[in-house]
Amino acid sequence: MYIKRAAVIGAGTMGADIAYVIATAGIPVVVKDVSEAVLKKAQEHIADLFQTRVNRGRMTPEDAEKRQSYITFTTDNGDLREVSLVIEAVSEKMDLKKRVFQELDQVLPPLSLIVSNTSALSISELASVTGRPDRVAGFHFFFPAHMMKLIEVIAGRETSEETLETLRRFAEEIRKIPVTVKECPGFVVNRVLMASMAEVLRFQHETDIPFTDIDQVVTRAGLAPMGPFVLADALGLDVALEVARTLTNAYGERFEPGPQLEERVREGHLGLKSGQGFYSYR
Repeated sequence: MYIKRAAVIGAGTMGADIAYVIATAGIPVVVKDVSEAVLKKAQEHIADLFQTRVNRGRMTPEDAEKRQSYITFTTDNGDLREVSLVIEAVSEKMDLKKRVFQELDQVLPPLSLIVSNTSALSISELASVTGRPDRVAGFHFFFPAHMMKLIEVIAGRETSEETLETLRRFAEEIRKIPVTVKECPGFVVNRVLMASMAEVLRFQHETDIPFTDIDQVVTRAGLAPMGPFVLADALGLDVALEVARTLTNAYGERFEPGPQLEERVREGHLGLKSGQGFYSYR
């Protein structure tokens, strides 16, 4: 199966990044969200990404304009009727994702694939609410999607090999590196990442060492390109908390996120996207 037209559901930062990646590869993509305001912000974000590419001499203004024209923004599910692949990128909540999958199953052509960008949730459970479980899979980008090369391709219990092969080929077409992984909470990368994050949060809470110092130690030691608290802010503290809860339910207390994360989310401090997280971005 060849993907001639794709769609992204959810126009947050990750959804917008994914759409940019697809359009940059020359593939038409529809971005759908329930909010006009969110769509407008996504459109501005994507325009900024293209302009940055032009400013760095990696794309001509004419080519940037052409690639940007491949992206359509909509609030109407009816505009998805001709797409062959839909990437769901809504909030990391199972009930919400299931509703989205049910809606997509009703409107999409029978042969279209539905995939989730979920960080940790069950692909099989998402597939169970559709009439096409063989055409449902995980397709997990990493933040920021326009820079990170890896994509986890996750098979549910009924995902067909044809679906997996189509997704691996599509990942390569959009200049990403696909890695097929088994279905389990957190898959590979986030299971490792969130275990490390939980330990860092526990360590900071127990010692009261400033989180800025921890970030500096991690980066200066060459352990990671950014510190864990900068990374959490970039991912979104609400997203990190939801993933941590999913993994805690699956694997136990070693994944418990700790009070710092819960307190900030409760106060509406969600990281970069809200202007305040562990760091201030205002």
